[in-house]
Amino acid sequence: MTRSLLLLIVALVVALIASLHLGLRLYGPGEVLAALADHGEGTDAVIIRSLRLPRTLIAVVAGAAFALSGLMIQIVTRNPLAEPGLIGINAGAGLAVALGISVFGGIGLPQIGLLAFTGALAATGLVFGVTATSGGATRNDTTLLAGVTIAALLSSMTQVILLLDETALETLLFWLSGGFADRDLGLLGIGLPALILGYAACAALAQSLDALRLNDQTAEALGVSVSRVRAASLVTAAGLAAGAVAMSGPIIFLGLIAPHLARRLIGDAAPTLRLALFTCLIGGLIAVLADIAARLIVAPGEAPVGSVLALVGVPILIGLLRRKRTLAR
Repeated sequence: MTRSLLLLIVALVVALIASLHLGLRLYGPGEVLAALADHGEGTDAVIIRSLRLPRTLIAVVAGAAFALSGLMIQIVTRNPLAEPGLIGINAGAGLAVALGISVFGGIGLPQIGLLAFTGALAATGLVFGVTATSGGATRNDTTLLAGVTIAALLSSMTQVILLLDETALETLLFWLSGGFADRDLGLLGIGLPALILGYAACAALAQSLDALRLNDQTAEALGVSVSRVRAASLVTAAGLAAGAVAMSGPIIFLGLIAPHLARRLIGDAAPTLRLALFTCLIGGLIAVLADIAARLIVAPGEAPVGSVLALVGVPILIGLLRRKRTLAR
């Protein structure tokens, strides 16, 4: 495990360094170091310091947050195909951003990030409220069904707003496309605390989640309050994904892919806390690599990060579905 962890950390550091060097223009190590150390206003320094550095940092933080959110949702729902979008996070963030642009007009990315964070948490709260009032507070299928239903409702409301206010369309589509380009470094003020607090909460819940991974009856026999742990875990997952969405917009597959790769690397039986660490590192690594690929594959243009991730995520999703079908026989 120690060797795997070391190799993963080295791979992430290499990816971070490569992200600063690679793009429409290739920079050497000396140019990158000079740009980071010097506060000059040359074109190369501005590109490295003001464009590539923010997108690299946002990619690794958002990737780790999406991944950890997906892991916690998969654990508490016992659904290997679950990911943050299933509990209405992306749809709630999209509706809040659409409303904000429609009401306030031209707003910047920091304000859009704050709106997205608020909308994502509000949507998740609505899902929990519907689940509780339906008498299914501890049932996985009720939570997921409520999430999918509310996500569809909120997405429809977003479409109505766009039809009524076309001026919001361009800005919203830019944000909804998801990605790390042209993001303000100040967005880390939303996403980084969400990641740190979310990981701390996951660490506090780790032993209870270990018991919950067995089954509800065993967890209760070990003194775990299943309903409280499940609710706390989903709230934590929502906060993580909300922070990530606020920085990068909705990015699919990250919350699905990273937990499964972590399990393949260290085993399904690994303790939750160890699994969370590997999941965060893999999520950050995938996000940075996808961002680099997005810059290079259609240069001088740039591909959507979500499309790059879909090229990896769809085969993995198909494999999971086939594996689930095989195990069910």
